[in-house]
Amino acid sequence: MQRENSNELHNEALNHLVGGVNSPVRAFKSVHGSPIYFHKASGVTVTDVDGNELVDFVQSWGPLIHGHSHPNIIDKVYQTMQNGTSFGAPHVGEIELAKRVKNRFPFMDMVRFVSSGTEAVMSAVRLARGYTGRDNIIKFEGCYHGHVDSLMVSSGSGLATFGIASSPGIPSDTIGTTLVAPLDDDEIVEYLFEEHGDSIAAVIIEPLPANNGLLVQRPEYLAKLRELCTAHGALLIFDEVISGFRFEQGSYGALVDIEPDITTLGKVIGGGLPVGAYGARREIMEKLSPLGPVYQAGTLSGNPLAMAAGIQTLDMLTEDAYEVLEGLGSLLEAEVNTVLEKHSFPMHIVRHGSLFWFSPGAETPPRCASGIPSNAGVLYSLVHKGLLERGYMLAPSSYEVGFISTVHEEKHILGMVSALDEVLSELD
Repeated sequence: MQRENSNELHNEALNHLVGGVNSPVRAFKSVHGSPIYFHKASGVTVTDVDGNELVDFVQSWGPLIHGHSHPNIIDKVYQTMQNGTSFGAPHVGEIELAKRVKNRFPFMDMVRFVSSGTEAVMSAVRLARGYTGRDNIIKFEGCYHGHVDSLMVSSGSGLATFGIASSPGIPSDTIGTTLVAPLDDDEIVEYLFEEHGDSIAAVIIEPLPANNGLLVQRPEYLAKLRELCTAHGALLIFDEVISGFRFEQGSYGALVDIEPDITTLGKVIGGGLPVGAYGARREIMEKLSPLGPVYQAGTLSGNPLAMAAGIQTLDMLTEDAYEVLEGLGSLLEAEVNTVLEKHSFPMHIVRHGSLFWFSPGAETPPRCASGIPSNAGVLYSLVHKGLLERGYMLAPSSYEVGFISTVHEEKHILGMVSALDEVLSELD
């Protein structure tokens, strides 16, 4: 594939943007070459500035569950735009999207909209501390919750890609309130509660960790976290920025029959525009200003265009839509496994609903970050390069998951699998 124009643009961007990008993983540092510059996108196809057309399994890192530029979403945003792009004031769109979120997350009595998943998590942690009057938070190795200072310890994909255990610029006193545990280890979490139970405000976890590989957790483990939080008066926060709305039940918590105290959302909820949200039962949410003392605000919170995109996106997530997503996901899993059986290349596929991950390594796919092999990046980069040359776009990091949308078709799944077969034949 031709990349001359992308390379030229990236060389120019290096003079103006840090590393030439506005989000680190986009820099292609862990795969071959420089970033690909997109020109336009529609459905499952992106077209770059060199005219290459790629079948996209990144889908803007998850928000585009109905694909790029879906006409229904574009029309809804366009019609809303005629009345203004930002109000900084209440409007009916906020109410309508809140109703739809609560319908899928019935344990939420109240919702607060923000502008990103990071902001949602930051606010949820502050709310948990304000509600409980405690300072400490338990998080898990490999779970990424946005670039929140107190949670930038043993985080996920971006940090894992660059081998950074933590980030400079964060005071030691800030991360001193963060207790870190490995995933899938009941005993360590029990120990942390035995030692610090009276000071733990909350446990925060991606119930389906999807930012450092797809590390599917045992429901029993998540149930143990629920049990410990309840016993010690701490709150359980489910970070469903990635997993939210990817399942017909709405929340992954509902799928495994575990109810958190607070849930954070992002990506799908905005349909491609910047939105985050967090919600909980009334007694917790009423601690927020203007009803309570915990302050959080945002100029673009509840932006009318973002609300419109979210409303249309959720309205299109019907029972039939989830059947399509599950059918495509099941097809991908089965076909990839058939291909992998033919080759000696050390890799597995992990799939849950419309989320999938090519897990590098010969061992069984891990449930915790420490189980990801040290050469994962090298193995994945070979597969990524080969698929890209054949017209299939995956995330430029071995730790990121892939996303299937409702506008993908069987031909796109089978095409990528056929390309994977060719790539692995060259690598054997």
